[in-house]
Amino acid sequence: MNFLLKVIVSAFAVVITSYLMRGVSVESFTTAIVVAFVLAVLNALLKPVLIILTIPVTIMSLGLFLLVINAFIIQLAAYVVRGFNVDSFWWALLFSVILSVVTWVLELPARPRYPQHRRDPRHPDHY
Repeated sequence: MNFLLKVIVSAFAVVITSYLMRGVSVESFTTAIVVAFVLAVLNALLKPVLIILTIPVTIMSLGLFLLVINAFIIQLAAYVVRGFNVDSFWWALLFSVILSVVTWVLELPARPRYPQHRRDPRHPDHY
């Protein structure tokens, strides 16, 4: 159930992000759900392999090459999913960054809030 909820939140993020960008288009919410599912599968299966294969380049770029991997995965999803179009690599790169931010914002209400610290009666600063 948790996976399904994350896919739906990601689908909303895909729709919102595509409205913010003219270089990316999504035909319908159903297409956005398929895109979110395909991105989840590609991130789970393909991304770890790509990260391992590109460790030297990732280290030399101080981790920025991971953005290139994300853009590649988004372009691959656009190739696989009919109704999801990304105009260029640069739009895919920007889409990946904005999608991450939008997803993070949409998931904020569902995150548990923990107290900054627990009050310990044995601690000297305890009142």
